[in-house]
Amino acid sequence: MANPDEFAAIDLRVGTVLAAHPFPEARKPAIKLTVDFGPEVGIRRSSAQLTVHYTPETLVGRQVVAAVNLGTRRIAGFESQVLVLGALPTSTEIVLLNLDQPVPNGTRIG
Repeated sequence: MANPDEFAAIDLRVGTVLAAHPFPEARKPAIKLTVDFGPEVGIRRSSAQLTVHYTPETLVGRQVVAAVNLGTRRIAGFESQVLVLGALPTSTEIVLLNLDQPVPNGTRIG
């Protein structure tokens, strides 16, 4: 169980997807994302298993929420730098978290 200080150590931010591409090399179906998290965090990349509900074309321009300080993970030769967050209704589908209104890139989630 995480305590409040451990949870607060995770840096959750809002970013806008600049580019999205299929990732056929990944073991599980995934999409490569390039996300702008504003001037403090910058542009980061992620591999996200979003293929059940999203196509690359539907992700470009969309704001997402991600953990930006968990370190880099190498997936099929691709460096995934952030963890994009979503709900997991089943083990094979992810539904992205959605903001009611647009906010500036880099906005913290608290």
